[in-house]
Amino acid sequence: MVAEIPSHVVAHPHVLYVGTPAFLVGSTNPDGTANLAAASSSWALGDMLCLGIEADGQTALNLAERPGITVNYPSAPLWPALVRLSRLTGRSPVPAAKADRYTFEPDKFTAARLTPQASELVEAPRVAECLLQFEAAVRRMTPGLDGSYFMVEAEVVRVHADESIVQPGSGEIDPRAWHPLVYAFRHFFDRGDEVGWLPSSRIAPHPPVID
Repeated sequence: MVAEIPSHVVAHPHVLYVGTPAFLVGSTNPDGTANLAAASSSWALGDMLCLGIEADGQTALNLAERPGITVNYPSAPLWPALVRLSRLTGRSPVPAAKADRYTFEPDKFTAARLTPQASELVEAPRVAECLLQFEAAVRRMTPGLDGSYFMVEAEVVRVHADESIVQPGSGEIDPRAWHPLVYAFRHFFDRGDEVGWLPSSRIAPHPPVID
């Protein structure tokens, strides 16, 4: 059976978030308090993460001065927390470019109704409600072409996961049990059904069967 060829048209989306996991970045303010920000632009290669972080927020300032951060991955039920954070900034005074949309909030955890959890290797706190949490160290920050964001390269130094998503005995994350919150074109989704896997999977029951 031949698959039907899609009928493509020219589209004009106002954003290009095609569907990536949303995440929460924990960082440390100059006075030692915690900052928390929602984000959605990221990818990973080996132990390195590349995060897209807005340049005019408190998070970027914190990462440049205090490189120990946490990257916390919420599951679908936590989507309201990201909405609560979406118009808050930990930077005071609020940057002029954000003044019409953002409000200064020094206690982002309380505002988001989330719980700070002490990390083991970095100063920044984790988000207790997130089933998957990375402690990481910023290694490089590269300004984006238009100056509005940084490409932040961070090395993951420790992974924490709720035991419900860890495969017993191997320490591997069970992708069938883990449901990240997916952000696509400004909408939130739960992860869909499994459709296959790569030959390199360490926990698949057998090699993929494909035609």
